[in-house]
Amino acid sequence: MIQKIQINDTRFPLGKGAGSDAIHRDPIYSYAVTQLIDDSGITGTGFAFTLGEGNDMVCRAAQFYAEQLKGRDIEELMSDFGAVFNRLSNEQQFRWLGPHKGVIHLALASVTNACYDLWAKKRGVPLWKLLTDLSPEAIINTLDLSYLEDELSRDQALQLFKDNYPGKETRKGIISAGYPGYDTSIGWFNYSDEKVRENSRRAVAEGFTAMKLKVGSPDPERDIRRSHIVREEAGNDIKVMLDANQQWSLPQALKICKALQSMRPYWIEEPTHPDDILAHKTLADAIAPTKLALGEHVPNRIIFKNYLQTGSAGFIQVDAVRVGGVSEFITVSLLCRKYNIPVVPHVGDMGQLHQHLVLFNHISMGHEALFLEHIPHLQKHFVHPAKIESGVYKTPMEPGSSCDLKPLK
Repeated sequence: MIQKIQINDTRFPLGKGAGSDAIHRDPIYSYAVTQLIDDSGITGTGFAFTLGEGNDMVCRAAQFYAEQLKGRDIEELMSDFGAVFNRLSNEQQFRWLGPHKGVIHLALASVTNACYDLWAKKRGVPLWKLLTDLSPEAIINTLDLSYLEDELSRDQALQLFKDNYPGKETRKGIISAGYPGYDTSIGWFNYSDEKVRENSRRAVAEGFTAMKLKVGSPDPERDIRRSHIVREEAGNDIKVMLDANQQWSLPQALKICKALQSMRPYWIEEPTHPDDILAHKTLADAIAPTKLALGEHVPNRIIFKNYLQTGSAGFIQVDAVRVGGVSEFITVSLLCRKYNIPVVPHVGDMGQLHQHLVLFNHISMGHEALFLEHIPHLQKHFVHPAKIESGVYKTPMEPGSSCDLKPLK
């Protein structure tokens, strides 16, 4: 059973220009880390991602949630984790601070992810294997489907898994083949044009078949110029995505996105405020067939439901260290499967946890094995860092979710 809890405020300053975008010019990649230690000495590690300030507040909230799990056996806990998640996320005083968003929901993500890590380690398997080996009923028991009843009842969720069971064994070939990655680090916002060009060449040489550029400059001509630099270096066969990180108003987005279409972006990401679903719908209709991607700042399954209902997004970037953890990630993935919308996670975890989740999405739900974002900046801090070879994630085989961090020196 869970005997001890450790919460850590962990922050990692980045190199010059790394991690920068149109809104976040000098981020400090940070984790609110939850460790759940059971009576056999096994430690489950989970975290939520922030950019520095406020990470301590997430840690304090995580402490509150984690304390409520003391004395619980992990197998018993996960057998009905959907009910546990529902109870914690709707705690009557804490809920006022959300609901289901902000500091408290990030804290719940940290604790939830630690539960899944402990569960996989207790069984001695990597998280992707634990999840893919579970029965549909066992998976559904870990999910909170409340507020989704109009789109996804328990019976409908079970049927989605059953409908996608054929082909599951064939799809397991991804375990040995590896999952494609895409390179986000070619074009951070503060990088010079020359560095963007150099990084684009390097990514191609390293085998990446997709890459992403940060846009959202005060001068749109800078964005247009830099996007064509990437396209020139990448060639016609490589997918190039553009990410505005919420910088534009709708009138700006309508004008600039149309101008950016000339370089044939695979998607345009977070073009405007993430809460403005109708603005995304207007923009999506205006720039079709170019698609929008979003989810980095969408905090919960209900808002994702609305995006899917309105047809506002061509790609969903749900992040398990932004929503309420692995449980809510799977819930959103189920919704996306119903709508046949690809899930391409944002990786606040640097791909550590999500490399497991995209395998599960593909094998058990039949999601397309499109690609997963790759950001290498924190690799040296993980006990088992994600491995990319020739632009492809190599499947992790160590027990757990690959989220254990090395002690800070």
